[in-house]
Amino acid sequence: EGAVNWLEEVEIIFEAMGCSEENKVTLGTYVLREEANHWWKNARQRLGAGGAVITWERFKREFLIKYFPADV
Repeated sequence: EGAVNWLEEVEIIFEAMGCSEENKVTLGTYVLREEANHWWKNARQRLGAGGAVITWERFKREFLIKYFPADV
């Protein structure tokens, strides 16, 4: 539940700021802390392999798989 709440709060900030899709991953991941920040450093290398662009939708999917598994 914490992961879903975090995403909702970040998206409210994005909307208030008029954040572009291109900047969402950069700004959203900037506020990650502790273990989530370590997870992102590894996930970014894996997801961005070969120069692949990591969209906000892709980030959210991976983040929720990690921090809000469907079987909880």
